[in-house]
Amino acid sequence: MRDGQPRLTSLAHGGGCGCKIAPAVLSEILRNARHFPAPPALLVGIETSDDAAVYKLNDTQALVATTDFFMPVVDDPFDFGRIAATNAISDVYAMGGTPILALALVGMPVDKLSPEVIGKILEGGESVCAQAGIAIGGGHTIDAVEPIYGLVVLGLVHPDRIKRNRDARAGDVLVLGKPLGVGVYSAAIKKDRLDADGYREMIANTTKLNTPGKTLGDLPGVHAMTDVTGFGLLGHLLELCRGSALSATLDMSRVPLLRGVTALAEGGAITGASRRNWASYGHEVSLAPEISAVQQALLTDPQTSGGLLVACAPEAVDDVLALFRREGFADAAVIGEMRGKSGEGAPAVAVR
Repeated sequence: MRDGQPRLTSLAHGGGCGCKIAPAVLSEILRNARHFPAPPALLVGIETSDDAAVYKLNDTQALVATTDFFMPVVDDPFDFGRIAATNAISDVYAMGGTPILALALVGMPVDKLSPEVIGKILEGGESVCAQAGIAIGGGHTIDAVEPIYGLVVLGLVHPDRIKRNRDARAGDVLVLGKPLGVGVYSAAIKKDRLDADGYREMIANTTKLNTPGKTLGDLPGVHAMTDVTGFGLLGHLLELCRGSALSATLDMSRVPLLRGVTALAEGGAITGASRRNWASYGHEVSLAPEISAVQQALLTDPQTSGGLLVACAPEAVDDVLALFRREGFADAAVIGEMRGKSGEGAPAVAVR
């Protein structure tokens, strides 16, 4: 970094949504946690691994509440702030909601980073909130060992239009809004192997707000939504499968990928989080013989500020894709479908 400041990524043991605790470890932690009875107004809690909590305010409004924060995935402080804010706001869109307010969560090693650098991180986050039409109304800061930035985000949604993981239906078509490969790109950055064009593509992808979620929430043919982040495409699809008690198939040839990620992954730019993800849930996935180890890594690649994964009725696919296209998501694609419940012990997701 310029002016004698250390590289942001050098100050963190992980980066972006790759910082997430592995799914299997998280499951073990939550299994032993005490859960108090939820009030009837809590329409969405932790039961089905949805992207945000939803609390009913009245017959036409429910409050969507979420938080997300992580360590740097890039070295530019302004870009780090933008990526973190985009990622946090996405959880509201993934529930079909509209964001209304944010609070900043800031932990910085003040002995290593100057106030100017920290200010740039916050400025980046504020710029994305402005694009989303919301203010940062406050927050909390601490002196931390590693740089951490993110947001609490509040939103509103009609109680009848919430898009839960549990509401996918057999026969639904799966649409992915953004290409995969952010984790590979971030690993390549640490190895100084990502070129300028790749970096620009990474920033464009990770700072693109998942605004189609607001309108997708109003489409009756859209049954469920989530966003693809730290657990990879397979991990978040499995959350849909578990929540709705269904299985799914994926067509690897139709999954959109960022430019050059296959070659980068073949060259070793694969994150440890990708391997941890597979170790956590690989037993629930069936891979066709032609699926390579690199393709497996891309399906488990942790996405920072990834795309929306939509389960919709077949007759709604054209409307869903048209909406993505209108809002600038040129890579949105049909990648598979939801199917009936698997038999006992059978894989929940089949990749062909």
